[in-house]
Amino acid sequence: MENPLARFQKIGLLLKDHGPELIYALLILIIGIYLLKWGLRKLRAGIQKLINNTQTVSIIVNSVGVISLALIIVSAAEEIGLEQGRGPLIFGLMIICLISIGIIVIFRPLIPTLPFKVGNTVKAGNILGKVEATTVLNTRLRTFDGKTFFVPNRKILDDIVINYHFTKTRKIMINVVIRYDQDLLEAKRALETVMIEDARVNEKPSPVVYTLNLGAHGVELGARCWVDNKKFWLTKCDLTEKIKYEFDSRGLIFAYPQLDVNHRDPKKDSEIYSTDLEDELMANDQD
Repeated sequence: MENPLARFQKIGLLLKDHGPELIYALLILIIGIYLLKWGLRKLRAGIQKLINNTQTVSIIVNSVGVISLALIIVSAAEEIGLEQGRGPLIFGLMIICLISIGIIVIFRPLIPTLPFKVGNTVKAGNILGKVEATTVLNTRLRTFDGKTFFVPNRKILDDIVINYHFTKTRKIMINVVIRYDQDLLEAKRALETVMIEDARVNEKPSPVVYTLNLGAHGVELGARCWVDNKKFWLTKCDLTEKIKYEFDSRGLIFAYPQLDVNHRDPKKDSEIYSTDLEDELMANDQD
């Protein structure tokens, strides 16, 4: 069995003779992989503008990534003195690349993937939160009250998941109820004005106001507009506040649940009843 001291001596000699080459190779790997990740992100964003198919985009990006990684490894290997075996090395790496690409193309549609990525706000089961990290086994979700949940991926794949950041835009829906004696057209104009004047509201589809229902307490109106997904929550809160101020400035009154109560005095009811009864008896006697 080799002496540990002798082993360290061999490592020291190796570093002495090939230290610079090893450092250069390591730098090539680190910088190459960093640039590869950056380039793949840019490539994915560019292809998504041309191809509206997530599966096809993933296949193209992953294939380019595998080939590029192989070239980076070859460059690092050449730096540490493997030029003599360059032919067999490149041939072997190319075979591995072709096999990897074949696996990606054939089996990629069959491999279950999580319907979100880190940073998305999702609802998995009864848990609403932001995705902080994903592993092979579980997903880490942080709720908006500061709790952290580790949800098994198998449970996520078997349940309904709502991804609030899957689309670029999202519709804001605000319903209000006005009294029946209020000006309906003026109320609709007020809602429309608030949405149009907010710069965060998209022009297309244009904001619209509907008369939803003639309820028990008043006329129900629905304000609808589209905003960028990331601005949804704050925009909805701000629009709700602005609607309140706009209605106040126009003298419009919101409806609220109310109940009409009629109070009757039991004594007066009995007097009325007895009088009616006496009149009926007297009428019968006359007959």
